[in-house]
Order: sequence, then structure tokens, then C-alpha cells
Amino acid sequence: MIYPIYVYGSTVLREQAVEINSEYPDLAKLIKNMFDTMYDADGVGLAAPQIGKSIKLFTVDLSPLEDDYPELKDFVKVFINPNIYEYSEEVSSREEGCLSLPGLNEDVIRPNSVKITYLDENFVEHDEEYTGFAARAIQHEYDHLDGVVFADKVALLRKTLMRNKLNAMSKGKFKARYRTKQKK
Repeated sequence: MIYPIYVYGSTVLREQAVEINSEYPDLAKLIKNMFDTMYDADGVGLAAPQIGKSIKLFTVDLSPLEDDYPELKDFVKVFINPNIYEYSEEVSSREEGCLSLPGLNEDVIRPNSVKITYLDENFVEHDEEYTGFAARAIQHEYDHLDGVVFADKVALLRKTLMRNKLNAMSKGKFKARYRTKQKK
């Protein structure tokens, strides 16, 4: 099933997601559908709030970027109840986009590496460190679980310049080639 992706202005994107356990209904099916939805929209990451589910779950598949980042070959992961517990002091700026903010791309400053604990789709616990693009993608999706979108993290001047686009987007004035939904 391909879910519609909730767009900026939708209340679910601002909610604090809740943890889940292995008894969550149809979890394997939900994860498969999240990957299908992400692929359909040409995304490399998707958090559950983006499909209207305020739970601590996100998927990433960074393997399409392996030509530029060989270390991302076969980087396909599910993160359940993640907790980033350490951020590097070193930061970098890079342009980001988001399926929930179609057509909007801006530079975002993020730490270069993170340490994170999470459960995979089999509820096996992991404690790992990620650097570079993987760290950036994980932080981007993790932010969704806290009700944060990348537009919240751009420089103040850029945020001011984006205001009209964001207001228009929250009123349904945007274009996306994938199914979208608003206002949940």
C-alpha cells in the first residue's frame, strides 16, 4: 500500500511520537508499506509521522546514493524507538529536502556524526555510530519523531525568505508527483 504523505501544515508533523513495542498491529506490513511509499516518492527516508502515524519509527534506504557515497551501498535500515544520545561537535551545512515539504530545499547545519540506539524490524537492539550523509539522513528522519521539520533548522534569514512558500504549502498550494494529504 502506498500511503499519502502528510505535507507541511499538518498537525501530525508537529506531534511528539510515541514508542511502540513488538505487539504493534501489523508492524511488518507497515514497514513494508513505508518502504513502498518512500520508493514511490523517490525518497531515501520516511518517518511514520509523515504518513500520519505518530510513532517512533522511520525507514531509510541510502543505497541509491552509493555512486557518490560508496559506504552507503546496501544501507537499508529500519529504526524503531531510536535515541540519538551523542552528537559530534563538528558540523557541516548541506542542502536538504523533504517529502513533507515538496519542492523546498535549503541548507541545514547538522552535526557530522551521531551515536544512536534503536531496535530493528526484528526488535534486535543496536548501538551504532554514523557519520557523513548517513548521519545527516538519520538526524533528518529522527527530527520528525520530535515534531521537527528541516525548515525549523535553517538560518533565520532563510526562514524569513521561506515563510511565503511555507504558508502557501500549508494552504495546499504546492506540487508533488506523489500522493499527499494535509491537516491530520
